[in-house]
Amino acid sequence: MTDPHTARTIVGIVGNVISFGLFCAPIPTMVKIWKMKSVSEFKPDPYVATVLNCMMWTFYGLPFVQPDSLLVITINGTGLFMELVYVTIFFVFATSPVRRKITIAMVIEVIFMAVVIFCTMYFLHTTKQRSMLIGILCIVFNVIMYAAPLTVMKLVIKTKSVKYMPFFLSLANFMNGVVWVIYACLKFDPYILIPNGLGSLSGIIQLILYITYYKTTNWNDDDEDKEKRYSNAGIELGQA
Repeated sequence: MTDPHTARTIVGIVGNVISFGLFCAPIPTMVKIWKMKSVSEFKPDPYVATVLNCMMWTFYGLPFVQPDSLLVITINGTGLFMELVYVTIFFVFATSPVRRKITIAMVIEVIFMAVVIFCTMYFLHTTKQRSMLIGILCIVFNVIMYAAPLTVMKLVIKTKSVKYMPFFLSLANFMNGVVWVIYACLKFDPYILIPNGLGSLSGIIQLILYITYYKTTNWNDDDEDKEKRYSNAGIELGQA
């Protein structure tokens, strides 16, 4: 019989694979931007936000914050690198005002992260205290990021169309949340459990909406504005 530690490792590896797939989701958008040599109407906001989210989760997984969380570091460290590449592509092909916005946002994020790291290491001296502070911050940022799927779900209900809420992305979001919930339960970690529990709930609601409105969707109606709105919503989970 598999011991809990081994089971947790296996589940964590599966979670890494699914989460990596979600981090790869923006690649077609980046390829399009590269070919057009312009960001067009696409917005960098989701990618800039995910950078901070990944930095926070990577810090959370470090041994002196939350021991035995290597798989949290691997996926969020990978995600951080990928999101930085996406932001760089945006920066290269964006207009001056957008570049300025990206620069300001990234500087603020770096300063904020530096303050968090300093306060955590200087004022908190046990992993329990450190994991509590960083864990709460991670939950807060993940909840804020769930605003993106909510805007898409609102659009689906309003238009009675799931054309711009891809089934496989919704399914992957759901599976990602469930896998990391299991991971958090095998060695109880409320800071991973809560945001991914919410992610699972968000995923199942998206799947229910898909089933509900699939038949009323006009697949031939090419509405570019809605497509851009979906792309800008940036349904990416930079969570553990």
